[in-house]
Amino acid sequence: MSDISKIDWHQSALDLKIKSKAFIGGQFTDSVSGQTFTSISPIDGRTLAEVAACDVEDVNIAVKSARKAFKSGDWSNRTPVERKAILQNFAQIIRNNRNELALLETLDMGKPIANSTSIDVNATANCFDWYAESIDKIYGEIAPTANNYLALVTREPLGVVAAVVPWNFPMLMAAWKLAPALAAGNSIILKPAEQSSLTALKLAELAVEAGIPQGVFNVVTGYGPEVGRALGMHMDIDGLFFTGSTQVGKYFMEYAAKSNLKTIGLELGGKSPFLLLESYKDTKRAATTVANSIFFNQGEMCTAPSRLIVERSVHEEAVETIVNIAKSLIPNNPLNAQTKMGAMVDVAHTERVMNFVNIAEKDGADVVIGGKQTRIKSGGCYIEPTVFDNVKNNMRVAQDEIFGPMLSIIPVDSVDEAIQVANDSPYGLASSVWTNDLNTAHTVSRKIHAGIVYVNCYDVDDMTTPFGGVKQSGIGRDKSLHALDKFTEIKSTWISLDI
Repeated sequence: MSDISKIDWHQSALDLKIKSKAFIGGQFTDSVSGQTFTSISPIDGRTLAEVAACDVEDVNIAVKSARKAFKSGDWSNRTPVERKAILQNFAQIIRNNRNELALLETLDMGKPIANSTSIDVNATANCFDWYAESIDKIYGEIAPTANNYLALVTREPLGVVAAVVPWNFPMLMAAWKLAPALAAGNSIILKPAEQSSLTALKLAELAVEAGIPQGVFNVVTGYGPEVGRALGMHMDIDGLFFTGSTQVGKYFMEYAAKSNLKTIGLELGGKSPFLLLESYKDTKRAATTVANSIFFNQGEMCTAPSRLIVERSVHEEAVETIVNIAKSLIPNNPLNAQTKMGAMVDVAHTERVMNFVNIAEKDGADVVIGGKQTRIKSGGCYIEPTVFDNVKNNMRVAQDEIFGPMLSIIPVDSVDEAIQVANDSPYGLASSVWTNDLNTAHTVSRKIHAGIVYVNCYDVDDMTTPFGGVKQSGIGRDKSLHALDKFTEIKSTWISLDI
């Protein structure tokens, strides 16, 4: 891996040749209508590219291409070990193109180049490697039936699947869908967020280079109401898998019901509670963890611990620690290798996030630090780390997913109250409990209604563990072998042994 501090990322951005057409049937292509939309970098407002604005006709073409590829068996009928080798090659090619992919990611959505190179590209390649390595180790079953029958339980690919992914981790969220789907033998149509289409298109180009047959991996760019809806309503798509907001996830459930009852997987929003209890003896460490976690990736994280639920005896020390960290995190140009906090994804999202400052003040919360836009003259989208204190859990800043660098601190008087507040949310994605008491750790973890519970840590990650939530945080799981449940059908085959 090259030393990113020695690379002139600003010059590299000027030299970059960006692919911006849709990728269908193994080829870059204009939208049928010829329409485009402008991709604007949140770093400084520069125009990056005119991206193909696809519509229903483009989706139809992509589905036909994917279906043809699936029926041909050139990918779906290959042995698992053959698909494994190609996906491992794909992972290595992703690593070989690390700098270009990282630069596209940073230009597109504003995250620091240090994170794009060290986290996003690595995690994307590792995801493809992991599912490649796993797929030839997935066994079928023989059911314990009567001796005169043999009942086989086998997995088969769904067929043609669509993945609609968000803009906060464009490559990685795509990989969490693409890798298990491709490993299982499906053909796939990827719809990236319109704010961050560029790495998806580059990945598709690299997939063909790696040996994935034409038509197996397609990218249809465009807006949700056109492309997303067309994918959701399409009668020849067997499964649709979405990561994004709860509101849009509900649309996809509706589309599935109105079309062909396609398989649906939804990884949706979160308002993750971080319970700091007085029984944890290192308040500063816990407060440091919550601060670094909520401000990471500019707060644009579905698992961001946006509600700090803290017992009053340690409240003051926690606030002081968090405020000091917030002071040290100064948003800066993401193309500088030393930048730790970059830009918000676009102007519209920046305005939405900033509106929560007014909402917090109107509802009676204290803005103890931040609450302002910064680097305005740069032309980019930057928000200071912001902390709301003395928040009540019924306030909008405690109930709505802000998706920005804003932390709500909710003081409580007991462990029972902390649990009640934690569960008083429409979401149930991630959560965290901080205590040195083993009984408390187990008891509270069981009582919190969330798909993920971290004890004395936060945002620990490994491909071996399932990722997803309960309540309005979604349906199904990404990562781990459990993700294959979404991308395969289970078939029972009965064979009579009577002669």
